[in-house]
Amino acid sequence: MQKIVLQPSGREIECEPGDTVLAALEKQGHALPNNCRAGACGECKVKVVSGQFDQGVVLDMALSQEERKDGYGLMCMAKPLTDLAIEWGTEDAKPLLFPPKENQYYVITEITQPTPRIKQLRLRPIGQAMRYWPGQYVTLGGNKETSPKRCYSIANAPRQDGEILLQITQVPDGKTSNWVHSCLEQGDRVQINGPYGTFIGDPTTESPVLCIAAGSGLAPILSLAEAALRRGFRKPVTLIFSAKTEADLYEKGLMSYWETKHRNFNYKPTLTHESNSNYLNGLVPEVLPKSFKDLSAHSVFIAGSPSFVEACIEAVKKLGAPEERIFTEGYFDQAQPTTAPKSHLVS
Repeated sequence: MQKIVLQPSGREIECEPGDTVLAALEKQGHALPNNCRAGACGECKVKVVSGQFDQGVVLDMALSQEERKDGYGLMCMAKPLTDLAIEWGTEDAKPLLFPPKENQYYVITEITQPTPRIKQLRLRPIGQAMRYWPGQYVTLGGNKETSPKRCYSIANAPRQDGEILLQITQVPDGKTSNWVHSCLEQGDRVQINGPYGTFIGDPTTESPVLCIAAGSGLAPILSLAEAALRRGFRKPVTLIFSAKTEADLYEKGLMSYWETKHRNFNYKPTLTHESNSNYLNGLVPEVLPKSFKDLSAHSVFIAGSPSFVEACIEAVKKLGAPEERIFTEGYFDQAQPTTAPKSHLVS
């Protein structure tokens, strides 16, 4: 068993054989930033001060050759060959995550189709309810070859009965999304692994909140917003949802309910491929300045495709949003986790 030493705190984490550094840290409740879990996004990039590791094949877009020479690695792929010392902030020992578990059995109690391309699965656990933070995601899949496990954000805040909602966009060449849309039925039993991810809100925040989403990127935003509103968050919460057409808008009933029940909640959908006087019209960077003059006091949460996220980050920064209060979740086509390592099982 190898040890991972977190610098500068000196905290030591045991890493079991076969574990990645990310898996070992998560098992002990540490919130190392991550997104794709497949060596594609670069969010888990960390400098390795000493020791050797094997991270297999990772994309240059996530880790450049120069960064590799300087000792950086992607912790979602890196498996220690010796004890490692890694550079990781001064807050590295703060426990934020619940240890993920694999092969949790759920039953599909309901399937709905809120848009032509999105199906929503309502899942109930057969065993103990999974503990997770709003904004986190799970992996879902069937046969390893025909429907490998893929990452899907949970679309609701934690509930006592453990029920979770997954909103899955059908991708033309997506094996797993097509399996979900074509094969799964109400009453089917499925396995999920998780929870994963660090797209989580700070429950102690007292700043106004701006949430921006596109497509099924709305899922983690819904979870975060529901949790905040449920606990009585009083600062303004604005949700801008970008959709191509009115047919692509969903959860309109829930949005209306939240606006009626919570005076601090404001829903602003914008359409990018058609004009409608009932909504904003245009891309988020175009419509954002019409709603906000200054975001310097806001916390901002953005979820959607990588290009959407990048454009929104640039837009909110132009309005003064501080970088340390911008949180993002981008969906990468390259993210293809097969199964979570057995080391994620909690004894």
